[in-house]
Amino acid sequence: MKTFQDLSASELYAIIHARVEVFVVEQQSMYQDLDGYDVHATHLFLQDEDGSIQAYARMLESGIIYEQATIGRILTRDKGRGRGLGHLIMRRAMAFLQEEKGETAIRLQAEYYIRGLYEQYGFVQVSDIFVEDGIKHIYMDLCE
Repeated sequence: MKTFQDLSASELYAIIHARVEVFVVEQQSMYQDLDGYDVHATHLFLQDEDGSIQAYARMLESGIIYEQATIGRILTRDKGRGRGLGHLIMRRAMAFLQEEKGETAIRLQAEYYIRGLYEQYGFVQVSDIFVEDGIKHIYMDLCE
């Protein structure tokens, strides 16, 4: 887990590579991944011995994107899939925001097909389905 300023050039490159591979290439969704929020985020990632990212999430405190804190760009790839790494990343991201940052509300912009995963963590759908970059999404909130 590192702030943007603490990431090495190699780590930042690996993160961007993984995000583009999953969200642009794999999902065939042409969108601008570099949205200006990375510099304000805490980045949580698991790397292989070769430095490749296998699981990742970006966390932002409340007031930066939404009124609530947010977890986004959540991914697992290649060897990370089916091994529980997505759950590990999600639990750690939530704990960071709630316990270390004192956030009481978290918002996700979730891909609709994976909403069941986030429901396991107490997130509830708070919007109608909307299409962004060719993919169905919803907003989901976790409130205490």
